[in-house]
Amino acid sequence: MQDYDPVKDEPQEKVGDNSGVSRRDFLKISTISAAAVPILGVKVVQAAGEPVKVFGPGKVPVELNVNGQKHTLQIEPRVTLLDALRDRLDITGAKRVCDRGECGACTVLLDNRPVYACTVLAIEAQGKAITTVEAFMQGENLHPIQQAFVDNDASQCGFCTPGFVVAFKAFLDQHPHASPEEVRRGLSGNLCRCGTYHGIQLAIAQMSEKGA
Repeated sequence: MQDYDPVKDEPQEKVGDNSGVSRRDFLKISTISAAAVPILGVKVVQAAGEPVKVFGPGKVPVELNVNGQKHTLQIEPRVTLLDALRDRLDITGAKRVCDRGECGACTVLLDNRPVYACTVLAIEAQGKAITTVEAFMQGENLHPIQQAFVDNDASQCGFCTPGFVVAFKAFLDQHPHASPEEVRRGLSGNLCRCGTYHGIQLAIAQMSEKGA
């Protein structure tokens, strides 16, 4: 029985239809790229003949614009926006609950678009306006959406509430005259594990009546 030589015998299967890179070459590139940075400190590697900029794996400078204020951090590229906000900047309105992009408790606005902060790397949020629930307060007064949640007892443990408030504001800004069914679809990415959906629906109805 002959020994199998993976280098000689492996077919040159292409990675992707148009890449022109064999699986073997791809593995070589990946191995070199992974090894080059921590050992040699290389910041640019060649992948399929093209220079690819590499960040990390050590800490790198990251500048975030959060609620109108600029913050410069030294963090690893793998740090999520949620962890940067909570653990590095002590901005804790966005909650860590599922930590896998399913519950919406960590919802923030990125250039006025709602995103799960646990699924966005902090380094990717550079150059964009990050808005958290902390920015909704008007001096010492609650934002009308926040007040509607209070008026209608729309929270229990409260972990989901900031995400709902942020997502609801983003939705209202885009759809000020949405029907209840449209609102339900628009907020379907946010979950309340305590089951206070009735109060949330009342809060939404209150805002809709005010034409917010």
